[in-house]
Amino acid sequence: MTTFRPRVRAALLVAGALLVTALAAHAADVFDFIPSGGRTLLAKVLGKGAPPAEVQALVSGKHTRDEWLAYLKQHKALAGAQALKEPELLTLADYLAHNMPLATAKAPSSPTQANWEKQLPIDGRDMALEYCQSCHIITVVITQDKVKSGWLGTMHKPSHIQVKLSEEQRDALADYLVINANIPIEQVPEDLRAGGATY
Repeated sequence: MTTFRPRVRAALLVAGALLVTALAAHAADVFDFIPSGGRTLLAKVLGKGAPPAEVQALVSGKHTRDEWLAYLKQHKALAGAQALKEPELLTLADYLAHNMPLATAKAPSSPTQANWEKQLPIDGRDMALEYCQSCHIITVVITQDKVKSGWLGTMHKPSHIQVKLSEEQRDALADYLVINANIPIEQVPEDLRAGGATY
């Protein structure tokens, strides 16, 4: 009897750990329908064998969105960028324009061994999930179709101005949403459809 209890306890612990892992995996997958932001896209580009000179050029350059877009299309050595679709390239170009060059203190000492996902600044998708969803379901945001001035207008309403985002971050979030929002409700998981899609 005394040997049975530790086995039961061990089995229950293993079952509990598996359940937690499964729930965490489901939670990670539930937002997969929302397009990747610039942080994730840049981490992929930098992680796909980008030559050191290109890595340095990406994290130390300062350009407009259009200049970054042209750069990404022309530099064939950036295999990860060549595989991106047009909306992803625009999202990445916006992200680069808002966040580069990386501050010296944030630049990794060894770019080839860097964990870019953790070292790069947050992007529009990150902000939408962290800040917008703190007040309402994400569906309210990502199913709307607005021009940049419309998104910025919403972000500056009394109900939103208290959100702890800098003006630069609001601008970056608006740029991300212009390209990546307007997701058809049919593409939103059913659990996230409640609450409608208007402010």
